[in-house]
Amino acid sequence: MHSGVLLLDKPLGLSSNAALQRVRSLFDRAKAGHVGSLDPLATGMLPVCLGEATKIAGDILAGRKRYRFTIALGSATSTGDTEGEVTQRAAVPALEAAQVLAVLARFRGPQSQVPPMYSALKRDGQPLYRLARAGLSVPRAPRSIELFELTLEALGTQQLELQTLCSKGTYIRVLAEDIAAALGSCGHVAALRRVAVEPFEHEPMQTLESLAQLRAAGAPLPLLPLDFALQHLPAVHLSAADSERCRRGQRVAASASGARVRIYDAQGRFLGLGESDADGGLQPRRLFNLDTPAPA
Repeated sequence: MHSGVLLLDKPLGLSSNAALQRVRSLFDRAKAGHVGSLDPLATGMLPVCLGEATKIAGDILAGRKRYRFTIALGSATSTGDTEGEVTQRAAVPALEAAQVLAVLARFRGPQSQVPPMYSALKRDGQPLYRLARAGLSVPRAPRSIELFELTLEALGTQQLELQTLCSKGTYIRVLAEDIAAALGSCGHVAALRRVAVEPFEHEPMQTLESLAQLRAAGAPLPLLPLDFALQHLPAVHLSAADSERCRRGQRVAASASGARVRIYDAQGRFLGLGESDADGGLQPRRLFNLDTPAPA
């Protein structure tokens, strides 16, 4: 079974789950899961964890995301994007770059955001988008989010193109509506692309077409090693004897600089994750069946 992280460039019009199933078919139906859903009308980075990498999906999900998006001003829709019906129209004031930049500055930093009805969040076991399609609306508790960056990329008379680096749980459709309202109009997302997911800031993405071509040619499929996404954690290298004890889930003596650490054996193979304690002990918490060499 293949194990590692694939950075898929999800195409327009395909759901995240449908894209995942196509990847699974290329990897012989391997155990797999995607990290962080993208709407069908969104494109861009969709990390896919295969094999043992599914165990670290939560670590990747916690990372910040970078999006580039376009807000169409003058009309709001039921879904917050071009898929929904127009629910409101408003005049678009003449906008100057300085005015827009001043508004964007107010959105940077920690804040609360109410999730949209058209989302995969569940209420009594039902996804909110199903309730929304049935014409229902239910109260949603606000979430704490943070925008670390929010920049103006292009400004037109009826739209603006922005880029943001944001915390997990941020809904760009809601952000677009709020920005449009702050500019004195209404709006919806006309285009959305996820540029990066931490820690995969500069690694290339693969398309479904490029993956199919590699598979047809018998070439290796481009997977990032599982511990690539865990480089923010300190590394601990164990002796052969302690490695064997660790594989059996036993606590070993090891000095570590962080409570949560990456564990490698004497040959530099990645064993998994553990927790260190104040008494100089290391307890394995999540072990993997991999042969990942230690970083240089």
